[in-house]
Amino acid sequence: MTRVGIVGGLGPESTIDYYRRILEAWERDDPSTAPSIVIDSLDVRLALRLVEKDRPALTEYLLASLRRLAGAGVDFAAMTANTPHIVFDDLAARSPVPLLSIVEVCAQEARHRNLARLALLGTRFTMEASFYPVVCARYGIVVVPPDDADRAWVHERYVGELLKGEFRDDTRRQFISLVRRLRAEESIDGVILGGTELPLLLTTQVIADIPALDTTSLHVAAIVKRLRHPPPLPGRP
Repeated sequence: MTRVGIVGGLGPESTIDYYRRILEAWERDDPSTAPSIVIDSLDVRLALRLVEKDRPALTEYLLASLRRLAGAGVDFAAMTANTPHIVFDDLAARSPVPLLSIVEVCAQEARHRNLARLALLGTRFTMEASFYPVVCARYGIVVVPPDDADRAWVHERYVGELLKGEFRDDTRRQFISLVRRLRAEESIDGVILGGTELPLLLTTQVIADIPALDTTSLHVAAIVKRLRHPPPLPGRP
């Protein structure tokens, strides 16, 4: 059986959500078996410090996790967070196992839905980084982050509440209001929930009358698909 390695803990709530969703998706197709999953849980606070101050050290921190997962016999790996994809290219080049990108599967889904202009919500690092705009541009999609003040507010709520497992009704209403304002001011036709805790707060598929791309759900679907249908080994048909 193909085995997936999960770089988890980034943060804990989303890692639990990934595990639950993978099991549920698998069971819908085959309730008689269960997928093979190995989770290596990291320190989200350390990862946030490294992403802000020392990207090379972040890469090494994540690589150490991937090496542990490879040692456990996984066939491919995925990170349960968007922000670490800020060093995805470096990781993919050095990882001992293939990586499944949350950004790539999100861009593919946006193209499938014929979406062209997407707001991006997540940590400040995700909203300010180039990895979503660069990948989405390959699919003809424009990514629109909030302005400075809104980015600061989103990041504060993300780190101060969501990463701690706090999902408040007033925060949910404010996020919906932000999306509604971005739709009016930026002519967006969709919103990327570019933080894997966001779908735990914003649970509907439509927010302020536009599609919400749940990156956790899309990533999980791609993980389960790869578990069930692994690519052929090199040299084999």
